[in-house]
Amino acid sequence: MSQLEKKLESRHINMIAIGGSIGTGIFLASGYSIFIGGPGGAMFAYALMAIIVYFLMTSLGEMSTYKPSSGSFCDYSTQYVGKSFGFAMSYNYWLNWAITIAAELSAAALVMSYWFPEVNPVYFSLAFFVMIFIANIFSVKVYGEIEYWLSFIKVGVIIVFIVLGFFTVMQQPQFGTHNWHIADAPFHNGWYGFIAVFLFAGFSFQGTELIGVASGETKDPEKSIPKSIKLVFWRLTLFYVLSIGIISLLLPFNDPQLAQQNSVTTSPYTLIFEKFAGMYAADAMNFIILIALISAANASMYSSSRILWYMGQHGQTPSVFKKFNKHGVPIPALLATALVGSLVFISSIIGNGTFFGIIVQISSLCGFIAWFGIALSHYKFRRNVLPALGGVGILKYKAKFYPWAQITSMLVIAFIVVAQFITLGEHYGFFDFIMLYSSVILFAVIYLGHRFYLRKTTR
Repeated sequence: MSQLEKKLESRHINMIAIGGSIGTGIFLASGYSIFIGGPGGAMFAYALMAIIVYFLMTSLGEMSTYKPSSGSFCDYSTQYVGKSFGFAMSYNYWLNWAITIAAELSAAALVMSYWFPEVNPVYFSLAFFVMIFIANIFSVKVYGEIEYWLSFIKVGVIIVFIVLGFFTVMQQPQFGTHNWHIADAPFHNGWYGFIAVFLFAGFSFQGTELIGVASGETKDPEKSIPKSIKLVFWRLTLFYVLSIGIISLLLPFNDPQLAQQNSVTTSPYTLIFEKFAGMYAADAMNFIILIALISAANASMYSSSRILWYMGQHGQTPSVFKKFNKHGVPIPALLATALVGSLVFISSIIGNGTFFGIIVQISSLCGFIAWFGIALSHYKFRRNVLPALGGVGILKYKAKFYPWAQITSMLVIAFIVVAQFITLGEHYGFFDFIMLYSSVILFAVIYLGHRFYLRKTTR
């Protein structure tokens, strides 16, 4: 056996993508997004991000259907853009999901602190870390089933939240629209608030591209991937946009509790359930948040280990990482990913909240770099590669709005990355700047280093 096992079905990859996208972004960061950007700013930022994600998903869907690969767009970046670009993209994406494991488990420890404030959160982080490692060490079908049911539960809860929230809004004076007219709503903080929300919107939607990673272990990808892309995109868009809308109608954007982005007790979901359904409902909601975070960490462990395996297969890392066991699980890649994910334990030293904020910043920009790579790879694929293969007629799934969708996506993503500078405010230190742009700096260093290495070895 020279490849990973193809045991993921369409229902699995649907939930893998949803599981990787519904976590801290919607449950913990959505309230802060409304607080910093106002209800209008948050809705507009999430809606615009949804459009960009749609463009990216269709681009990835076309390439993944044509050539399924566990290397996903890292593979496509190498083939359609260049070796150095693909090399840097692979390390960027692996690091993105490896450290996201730490972010999700850090948040999960915060959830447990809601019930057990006297217990050191590091113990909870350790327990959850062991759980997701065990879930990934068996056959990919075992992982797929676990992720399916974890994601099924939280998707069901979000649907219930939206339905109950809708009926609650109908009972509010003026249907809650008064929350859109207080202070300087609906666009709080103007452009600053709007751009700041983009960081959290991007972090929230990241994970939709996991379908591309899972394509290498998917049965009948030509049928399942296009179907999954359509379903996952619309579900996520409805979840995020409707959730933001309901929250903004039930809670005033200037509620100081929404300002605490890393506290589970002030999650807008918890606040709303506690306010309108009693404290026991809030406890139940916190349990669902816990499931969502573990699910997202599980998906992060899966995707990052597969990317590292792909890198081992193509000589981008030591050859040990291309090995896997009899069940098709890349054990060395899984162990290395778990080692990076164990950074979660640093949170017990510098504080859960501080660590969580830093990880969100780093991971968000890593994700934006990955998205830029998807758009650029697809643009190059259509322009430079596909014509020699017979044109768009050979494609069984075609992305829409080429080339404007890809060009627009790249321009918007580039703008978002550069514009994050203003979120630092007037008073910031050199360390703050480096931490914010560390992902971009690291990507540039790896890219330039690899190009220098190639030139040196080909002389």
